Formats: sequence, C-alpha cells, structure tokens
Amino acid sequence: MSFNTFGHSFRVTTFGESHGPALGCVVDGCPPRIALSEADIQPYLDRRRPGQSRFTTQRQEPDAIKILSGVFLEEASGQQVTTGTPIALIIDNVDQRVRDYADIKDKYRPGHADYTYDVKYGVRDYRGGGRQSARETAMRVAAGAIARKIVPGLQVRGALVQMGAQRIDRARWDWAEVERNPFFCPDAQAAGRFGEYLDDVRKRGSSVGAVIEIVAEGVPAGLGAPIYGKLDADLAAALMSINAVKGVEIGAGFAAAELPGEENGDEMRMGNDGKPIFLSNNAGGILGGISTGQPLVARFAVKPTSSILTPRRTVDRYGRETEIVTTGRHDPCVGIRAVPVGEAMVACVVADHYLRHRGQIGDAPAWPFAPPRGR
Repeated sequence: MSFNTFGHSFRVTTFGESHGPALGCVVDGCPPRIALSEADIQPYLDRRRPGQSRFTTQRQEPDAIKILSGVFLEEASGQQVTTGTPIALIIDNVDQRVRDYADIKDKYRPGHADYTYDVKYGVRDYRGGGRQSARETAMRVAAGAIARKIVPGLQVRGALVQMGAQRIDRARWDWAEVERNPFFCPDAQAAGRFGEYLDDVRKRGSSVGAVIEIVAEGVPAGLGAPIYGKLDADLAAALMSINAVKGVEIGAGFAAAELPGEENGDEMRMGNDGKPIFLSNNAGGILGGISTGQPLVARFAVKPTSSILTPRRTVDRYGRETEIVTTGRHDPCVGIRAVPVGEAMVACVVADHYLRHRGQIGDAPAWPFAPPRGR
C-alpha cells in the first residue's frame, strides 16, 4: 500500500494499524540542532489520547511516544537536539480488543472504508479498521509537534465550532476556554450544550459530525507558490487526508460566494511598523496560493462516526445481503479528537512550505521596495 508519505522538504511517513503492535512514523527533512525530546511531543499526544472523557472512545491507550533516531545529546548546550537525519518515532498499542470485531469481520460497515479497501486490495484488516482507523492520526500529531519547532514564532491552535446543527457564538470566543472543556470548544456556553446534546446522541447509540477551525499565527508572508504549489491547496489536501473529513474551506470559504466584491476583498493600509495591515481576513491569510502574513484560517467538516449501534443494512465480502450492528468502543463524535490532528496537519504544511521557501528564495526581498526616482 503506497501513499503513506506527505510533504516535500518536511516529509512524514506513517505506518501501523489500529490493532497492530505499534504505530510509527519517520520525519525526514527536519533541520539540525533543534531541541527535541519526548517531553516536547507528549503533551500534544495527550490532547488527542482516547478515553479522557465519556464523550470519546473508552479505549485506554497511554500513547507514550519514543524517539528511536535522529537526535543526539549536544555537549555544548547539554540538550538533546535533532541531527538533521530521519527522526523515527513509535507508540506501542496496549489496549486492543480484537473480539469486538469478530462478528463483523466479513461484513462491510456502512460509511466505513471496508468495501473500498477490500475491492482495491483484496484483503483488509478488520480489527478496528486496520490502516483506515483514525488511530493512525496519533503519529501525525507527533510529527506536528516537531513541525511547530521549525518555524520561528509559529502558533497553531484549533477549536470545535459546530457539533451537528449546533454552533458556537463567535462573540464569546475564548481561546483559554478551549483547554477547559472536553470538546476543545472556545465558547463555554456552547460547550455546556454540546455535553447535553452528545449525551443524548450516545444514549441513542448514534453519532454526530462536527466542524473544526484551525488558526495558525506567526506565519511569515511569502510561503507557497503559484499554480501547483499553492499553500491553500496543500492545506486543503492535508486536512482532507484526515479520517472522516468531507469538506475544507479557507478563510470565508463557501460564504465568500455570498459576499459582494467590495466586502470580500481585504483592504490594506500601512501600519506604524512599516508592514501592511489588512482590515479583514476573508482570504484566510492566503492570496494567490501565497501567505500574506495574516493568520491562516481553515475549517474542516467531519462526518458522523460510522460505527453506531443502530442496525443497518449492508452486504458482506461474498456478495450476500445482511444486517450489521457495530459494537465496541467508538467516539460518538470523532470531531472532538480531530482538533489536535487538524492542528498537526496545518503545522506540518506550514513547516514544509517554510523550508521549501527558504531553499528556493533564501532571504526574502526587502519590502517595501524603493520607488523609482521621481515618484
């Protein structure tokens, strides 16, 4: 199975299955002499880890990260730093329950990739979905922790802004609130409603989707390239690669279709620091595929969890019609734990484009340019 690597200058290859012995990844292209230890990565994995509230799967995985290569204890600083060679990471799986899938090993779960994997490869790992499982995203989060260290001043934060048909009130947006509730929600009142709503969904044996917003600040202007190397195109591809994601938008996104030109275009003025100030950010920090220096803003929609207790009609791998009920431990809303995954993918894309830009351009041109004589 190919296509397990993403990125160009900052490249990440992941491996492993939901119920295999371990998950792992290799990060290649990280510059040398960047301080890196397990303690720099673990906090991000802890945010994604299952079993932390009644609103997520109760699978108990510590997700303890181990660095196998690509670091060295530097005598001069006394720190463990990257060496510029491939960084290998691994997480052991410790709480697999294969018996949960014995009754459905030959049946295709509606909404899952069971059928498509089988029809493509002729074999599939039915234990928790194998490679198609969202468990793979743990390694993306680990890679994202490294990516965050590459771009000076980069801050990437995510929040759940919609669950089902229920939305937050943006007037109550508080980034500090994101870490105070189990939904990564920036609106405390909405988080309370989400809890009651999801309890009802869970008791009915059903599931619900969500919308997550990622904001990356400290992104320098000039990242990305015209036509086939657009920053927003790579962001969209990275976010769409996350399990269960069915839609991505940048900035105003689909709402831009409703705006007149005089509102959609972000007007500019000169700031006191000699840099342009944008009066709005409908572009989401990207114009012509190149970053403007404004915050990057991206949202992605996650479909409802396909593993539900409600009986569904389906077929098996032998072409027979049947019925299926999915038992076991599953997230009633996979959008919750998708927040740190979305952050990681944005961080990886920004780091990749930062290194690509540095490799092609080097030092950025001095801006603003001096006007021609007589002007």
